[in-house]
Amino acid sequence: MQNSRFDKSKLPSRHVTEGPQRAPHRSYFYAMGISEEEIHQPWVGVATCWNEAAPCNIALNRQAQSVKMGVKKGGGTPREFTTITVTDGIAMGHEGMRSSLASRDAIADTVELTMRGHCYDALVGLAGCDKSLPGMMMAMVRLNVPSVFVYGGSILPGKLNGKDVVVQDVFEAVGKHAAGTMSDAELQILERVACPSAGACGGQYTANTMACVSEAIGLALLNSSGAPAPYESRDQYGDFSGQAVMHLIEKNIRARDVVTRKALENAARVVACTGGSTNGGLHLPAIAHEAGIEFDLFDVCDIFRDTPYFVNLRPGGDYVAKDLFEAGGVPVVMKELARAGLLHLDCLTASGEELGDALGRITHEPDGKVIHFIDKPITKTGGVVGLKGNLAPEGAIVKVAGMSEAEQVFKGPARVFECEEEAFEAVQRREYKEGDVIVIRNEGPAGGPGMREMLSTTAALSGQGMGKKVALITDGRFSGATRGFCVGHVGPESAHGGPIALLQDGDMITLNAVTGELSVDLTDAELDARRQAWKGPKPTEYESGALWKYARLVGGARFGATTHPGAKAEKHVYMDQ
Repeated sequence: MQNSRFDKSKLPSRHVTEGPQRAPHRSYFYAMGISEEEIHQPWVGVATCWNEAAPCNIALNRQAQSVKMGVKKGGGTPREFTTITVTDGIAMGHEGMRSSLASRDAIADTVELTMRGHCYDALVGLAGCDKSLPGMMMAMVRLNVPSVFVYGGSILPGKLNGKDVVVQDVFEAVGKHAAGTMSDAELQILERVACPSAGACGGQYTANTMACVSEAIGLALLNSSGAPAPYESRDQYGDFSGQAVMHLIEKNIRARDVVTRKALENAARVVACTGGSTNGGLHLPAIAHEAGIEFDLFDVCDIFRDTPYFVNLRPGGDYVAKDLFEAGGVPVVMKELARAGLLHLDCLTASGEELGDALGRITHEPDGKVIHFIDKPITKTGGVVGLKGNLAPEGAIVKVAGMSEAEQVFKGPARVFECEEEAFEAVQRREYKEGDVIVIRNEGPAGGPGMREMLSTTAALSGQGMGKKVALITDGRFSGATRGFCVGHVGPESAHGGPIALLQDGDMITLNAVTGELSVDLTDAELDARRQAWKGPKPTEYESGALWKYARLVGGARFGATTHPGAKAEKHVYMDQ
């Protein structure tokens, strides 16, 4: 007997549950203990990135059970499935990082294939680590089904000598150890206490940045991203998210009704004002691509430029995600943006209501420590800015949160490395000089392949006390935990013949985050002459397997490093099949 709230004849699951011809399909469902009533209800995919690779994902399995309870309360039939995750903290600093960005698209692909193959009507997606968050959101928008996103929550900070410590401190301690300012015993103590619980890295690194995005873009319930992973209070958000997706099915509110151009702009505002990860400039265009919306790195950076930075979070600031949650979370941040007229309030959200109505119930005010008042910001422009010039015609991005205006201008000679390993070894041996601009190329989406993050190198520089005395540019990426003048996403990348491929040691490079410039002191004629002499991209050893496929499909960072034509080329609409 069908629930009268839902018209099963218009839902994809009818293809596996309704009519005499689907008797074989139903026999499989009875084999799993599913009742006749449950078979004829809407079916909701509950997708998690649970695995035992790292603390980011370890709590997702438990949280999925609360989501399933909520779906059942709302009159639906939940079906849990898992997909992969590559955890950046584990993959960092070696060949494994090539799998990280590729995993984002693999997550989206595998969720899509599971949903299509089993004809699920809606999706609740739970994710914990960096690329799993945008990957899950990309799948929601690609399928354009009623969707609710649930973040697994952040890790609790560790304690050492009365101070909070996080994994960023451990990465930077490697540089201190190499510089002789930290002993073996001190390093061993730090590594044992820095990560005391389940959850994703606690600063405003990529995971927490994209968790904030999930609320700002409307795919997650307000305040659902804030509670740390170990808090069992997270279960209520899972329960409510399961009930919310049933409401979305009833009202036929789909992911692209939520993820609009305005919603993407709201999300970019939140990345900027929280000093979020530069990876936000990569993932927002990728999510937009799934919706068929033109929203590239330059669009993101335009918003970054005129958004005040007023949320004091690490790595540029002092606090971690747990502190943000206790100060009122993302809703208080968005309320401040709205107060300054910097938010579109007419966007739909996962609750089925408009953002302005949801924020109207928020009574918390900024605490002045973690969340500053927007009219008294930390800096008047966003914590992340875009750069452009003859060295980056397709743009580049840098996090400036915590940097003074004077520190946002740098000019120096290039010190060129052909890959991250070369650069890291040179940094460890102190084979660079104060004032150098360290260049790491051949690390773009196609050239790497995989657009690796450079946290090991940047953290080593910071640990040696050189984070503000050198600059670094790359066609690869940076971890959200990176600090210092570190410019990523330089495009076109080296493998595509971008100007970064033509640099030589000693070329004078100008970086100016105030004016948005990234240039090299070479004439067009000199660059053209070097391009004629260029011998092509550095050969890769990845001539088979997933990375081979990825390198051949992936596009440039400006448009999100996507691997398929996107919604603009779409002809088959899954929900209306």
